[in-house]
Amino acid sequence: MFKFLRGLYSCLLVFAIPILLGRLWWKGIRNPAYRERWGERFGLGLCAFKPGGLWIHAVSLGESIAAIPMIRQLQQKFPDLPVLVTTTTPTGSAAIRNALGDSVSQTYFPYDIPWVLKRFLAAVKPSILIILETELWPNCLDLCKKQGVSVIIVNACLSLKSMKGYQWMAGITREMLNNVSLVAAQSMEDGDRYLTLGLAKDRLVITGSMKFDVPVKEEQVTEGKALKSVWKRPVFVAASTHSGEETQVLMAFKKILNTIPEILLILVPRHPERLKEILALIKENEYSVVTRSSGLTILPETKILLVDTLGELSVFYAASDIAFVGGSLVPIGGHNALEAAVLGIPVIVGPYIDNITDVVQLLSGVGALVQIKDSDSLSAAVIHWLQSPEERFRLGDNGRKAVEKNRGALEKVVGLILAQWGSMAQGSVAEQLQQVK
Repeated sequence: MFKFLRGLYSCLLVFAIPILLGRLWWKGIRNPAYRERWGERFGLGLCAFKPGGLWIHAVSLGESIAAIPMIRQLQQKFPDLPVLVTTTTPTGSAAIRNALGDSVSQTYFPYDIPWVLKRFLAAVKPSILIILETELWPNCLDLCKKQGVSVIIVNACLSLKSMKGYQWMAGITREMLNNVSLVAAQSMEDGDRYLTLGLAKDRLVITGSMKFDVPVKEEQVTEGKALKSVWKRPVFVAASTHSGEETQVLMAFKKILNTIPEILLILVPRHPERLKEILALIKENEYSVVTRSSGLTILPETKILLVDTLGELSVFYAASDIAFVGGSLVPIGGHNALEAAVLGIPVIVGPYIDNITDVVQLLSGVGALVQIKDSDSLSAAVIHWLQSPEERFRLGDNGRKAVEKNRGALEKVVGLILAQWGSMAQGSVAEQLQQVK
């Protein structure tokens, strides 16, 4: 039955190729990078790879950021280990290239079509596929199993919504999980959802979230603090925002200005290619704005700094007093709030937190995070914290300590990967896994 369903799925994917390419072309209106390197998505035009290396799949920007410290640790232990990183988005690809350069190979993830994947695997010949968070593709996992490629899902998270989605195709999901060697889940809750979907219990390890282990970039923190000392004004950052959120943030900002007229808003959209759309929105509200890429000076009358560059979020967290983390005022599920919390900055999130429930519970438990429901409650939270500096500093420090206390998942995950990799040449992995657990 599974073979029939997977065959039907493959046929549908083949017929959907024009739609997939049309979608890339449409996304290219905002970000021209989507119209480039199409051959890679079909396993064409790949560079030469050394066989037997690690294939790491990080879907988009968030997964890529989480993958970078893991890759660096693996490279430190085995400098000559071939590493290939695949992504599905240009932002994820750019993050890998900017951080790791030529030390890894990088390409787009191939479409989940059998003949595409066979060509890709023939060119790459990996020993292990490491998937960040949750990204399950039936043909990919089936071919990896047949060709002896171990599959590990690390930093694995599975929201209730995602679990229900996979339950709609329970048979295919169960078969996919049978092709997975190991799942390293962020929490027991995530792990239980994988078990509900059919993962064997002996293939599950709870490691915690690697997001706690994202290193602080001291040079960026220093730059951010220097900017703040120059600006000498209250600063509120709205980070990783999506379409629909900037409107709500600007509505809140208008109310904040009535109470704190000297405040500066730093707006960091999740996708910088939306620059024109956001600039138009800001100008509709008649705010003085400077883009980061322009290099222009932030003057006292400047109300908004619009960040249209990648890889500098820590700079602007360090330059701010309070952070709103986006993807949470619209139904995206929320983005990583820990990058702000580790710098001792109180965090605000919206009602949509499916992707970061455990982080919200942790930080709100120590008072370092508040959840709001709309622009009115957002403005109220910002005003309260800006007018209560002692409370803001104390709760921000609580958040920083909570993040540091929960570090350690990265070391466990790297140990699991090396144990699995070593077992392929040396035999059973069971004893090594027990040491990591």
